[in-house]
Amino acid sequence: MRSFTTIFQAMAADLAIIKERDPAARSTLEILLCYPGFHALVMHRISHRLWRLRVPLLPRLLSQVGRSFTGIEIHPGARIGQGVFIDHGMGVVIGETSVIGDHCLLYQGVTLGGTGKQHGKRHPTRPPTARWWASLGASFTNPVSALIPWPTRPFPMRKPA
Repeated sequence: MRSFTTIFQAMAADLAIIKERDPAARSTLEILLCYPGFHALVMHRISHRLWRLRVPLLPRLLSQVGRSFTGIEIHPGARIGQGVFIDHGMGVVIGETSVIGDHCLLYQGVTLGGTGKQHGKRHPTRPPTARWWASLGASFTNPVSALIPWPTRPFPMRKPA
């Protein structure tokens, strides 16, 4: 039961960060129905829980279903914090050993993936409040190349209307 509580807490944090950082988000209902980044994270949180329970095949199958619906591929082994926002996420790929901290923002075309058949940790780790931004399908294949040129600090909050 505790695992489902944490899934719902993460979903609530994801919803809150979208409402806070996306001026186009007009309502919670709109986010629930129309944001593929949110949908991909919900599917990932369920498949990740099953992955950690060592359920065979089903987590990978769920991640592929999520990919088909959203265009965002997240391996069930990836560890993703709370309050993550995948904005315009078509083409985002997050590999098995990727670690994404709380309150991170990813844009379209970001690939957090390995480059070959090596074993062990082969995907980048990103601390909380980082921005992953890519254009034209940029790929980040190790923690050094994943560093971005501007400071990583929390995004400014929108003031309540």
